[in-house]
Amino acid sequence: MTMFSAFVRPLIHAGAGLFPLLMTVYAQADGMVPNTSVVIINEADGEASVTVTNTDTTLALMHVTLENIAEDPESLVFVTPPLARVEASKTQLVRFILQSEKPLLTQRLKRVIFEGIPQGKPAAEAGQARVGVTVRQNLPVILHPKGLAPNRTPWTDLQWSLNGDQLTVRNDTPYVVRLGQQVHLLPSAGSAMLPKTYVLPGEHISVSAPAGAATHVRFQPATVYGFAVPLYDAPISS
Repeated sequence: MTMFSAFVRPLIHAGAGLFPLLMTVYAQADGMVPNTSVVIINEADGEASVTVTNTDTTLALMHVTLENIAEDPESLVFVTPPLARVEASKTQLVRFILQSEKPLLTQRLKRVIFEGIPQGKPAAEAGQARVGVTVRQNLPVILHPKGLAPNRTPWTDLQWSLNGDQLTVRNDTPYVVRLGQQVHLLPSAGSAMLPKTYVLPGEHISVSAPAGAATHVRFQPATVYGFAVPLYDAPISS
């Protein structure tokens, strides 16, 4: 199971004078599918590459967009090519190049959107409507500092505390930690909801939690690639 999201934008082309109840509708999905669920750029390499496949049956225009998250607006990466024509079932190599002026001290998180825009679709015949669906693949981009050892279980170092009805999680590590939003308090069986599916290095997040005694918090960790792993119970400090 992956945690990246897809967004769908319908594009409807209909001939003039069509009667809605008599139209025949054809739906067709156009998608640029990357060969990974996350883009990891190692500072030691200075760049990373992703292969994107046009899964449609016709030519499409691939559009690649980089986005900063609200917590980290600094632009540190550029992508090439941002636009490319990709034939049906063919692939396109996309390069992500790091352009940080200062050494990275912690992992950084960005987003990238791969979108396929249909090209050269045949015109709809009279009495028919043709529906094209553009699918966006929205993936995380993680910038990994030079010299920082990989950590396959960074969630084990999260610090959890409970003060009254406020549950706080603190990430004092240099790693981006990915996890499910819902957490469960044990043994009280109460639950709380985090505002997002990641905790950045140096970040602490506080949310409302049911009042009552709790010694542990149970949550769903995810690997750097977004795959769920077994539930993890972490101790809660007062």
